[in-house]
Amino acid sequence: MKVKKYVDRGSYLFVAQVVEKEPIERHLEDVPVICKFPDVFPENLSGLPPPQQVEFEIELVPGAAPVARVTYRLAPSEMKELAKQLQELLDKGFI
Repeated sequence: MKVKKYVDRGSYLFVAQVVEKEPIERHLEDVPVICKFPDVFPENLSGLPPPQQVEFEIELVPGAAPVARVTYRLAPSEMKELAKQLQELLDKGFI
């Protein structure tokens, strides 16, 4: 084996064991602040806030093109969660 050859030459050998743990499912009941103030954190959103006056705006340069850059990548689990949340918002009519 190649490993034995390196050890015989006096090289250091490090061994590591990588274990993938299942993600812990968290619930709203596990957060003390949410339990203490249930009226502040409703289970479902009642709707969008009322329209407000625009307080700021970003001034754009006329004729400027958007920055051509690839968006950042998401892990498959993050992409799945994003798709789920977007679908919930679409179903509720928020977007």
